[in-house]
Amino acid sequence: MAHPVTDAYGPAPLDPRAAPVPEYGTGALCDVIPAALAGFAVPGMPPTGLVLAPADRVCVFLVDGLGWELLLRHPDEAPFLSSLLGSSRGGTGRPLTAGFPATTATSLASVGTGLPPGGHGLAGYTTLDPGTGRLMNQLRWQPWVEPALWQPHPTVFRLAAAAGIATCQVSSPTFADTPLTKVALSGGSFLGRLTGEERMDLAADRLAAADRALVYTYYSELDAMGHRHGVDSDAWRGQLTMVDLLARRLAEQLPPRSALYVTADHGMLDIPFDEESRVDFDEDWELRAGVAVLGGEGRARHVYAVPGAAKDVLAVWSEVLGDRMWVAGRDEAVDAGWFGPRPEARVLGRIGDVVAAARDDMAIVANRTEPGESRMVGLHGSLAPVEQLVPLLEVRS
Repeated sequence: MAHPVTDAYGPAPLDPRAAPVPEYGTGALCDVIPAALAGFAVPGMPPTGLVLAPADRVCVFLVDGLGWELLLRHPDEAPFLSSLLGSSRGGTGRPLTAGFPATTATSLASVGTGLPPGGHGLAGYTTLDPGTGRLMNQLRWQPWVEPALWQPHPTVFRLAAAAGIATCQVSSPTFADTPLTKVALSGGSFLGRLTGEERMDLAADRLAAADRALVYTYYSELDAMGHRHGVDSDAWRGQLTMVDLLARRLAEQLPPRSALYVTADHGMLDIPFDEESRVDFDEDWELRAGVAVLGGEGRARHVYAVPGAAKDVLAVWSEVLGDRMWVAGRDEAVDAGWFGPRPEARVLGRIGDVVAAARDDMAIVANRTEPGESRMVGLHGSLAPVEQLVPLLEVRS
């Protein structure tokens, strides 16, 4: 655990204005597909300052949970991916920032819309629906809300397909008709395949079937092993080896004039199961005082106050947690650019009155009200590099 700077009165609080902000517009997940398709001049595509060399056929392989720092630590388990890393290892790979929070629903929407969280509006694992006052789980889409109202922007896949680019998503059949797929990843054709090997083979086939193509494919099992067993487990390392084999399999089948980009939605770290590392919101009367609803996840919390209590909640959370977490009021987090440069008005009410992002190796859990999430070994969501940095690895043919 990192040690906070101290002054004469104890630990100095972290300044939320000094938190590392994602590189929206130049080096974030939302920039990948707009940059990859820049040479096609697709109408309506969000602008980006990220520059990628043009290719006629583009494939994005997103590996859930494959953080940049985790990949750097495991060259033996991922020899192919490691060969694509930065100049120190002879490759051209570089890290991107996932966006805040660094969590799957938010990141997939960023990839699929080309917009930061403040634009597409999926601003966390769970956020408040201002229209109903209920907490909305944006990964499971519970309780249900109209997808097109929750996220009204066209996906980059829809824009590409409308411009005549052969477009498809190759993923698990489980995700074919989910609301998250509809708002973040729809456009062109959805092709469901059960195994990673089938997805890689089909992705290569779809690239070869057209002169201009955009193919997206996805693998989730690495993230699942991290949550269940931790990123320091044999189970996680075994899945990393599988990811490496899949990436190589796809790369070796690329048709001519193709670019393959391997990236991820977030990194991950293991949080010890002790009271210092896992602060239980359900048992902490100070943190609960004035809080109507607790949203987000352990390392990236949206805190919704009862009417009139927002300032007091911010003061308490800052005092109790401010030496280990960046704690900001809604306006401060928005002004600092955590959710993007210009969050839309419809999104602001989804952001907590207080937003708390962990710097140190700790989390705010809720053992009674969030038992499943609180039992997870590996967690993510915050602005810390281990979860924020994701790879952008490139293979060209």
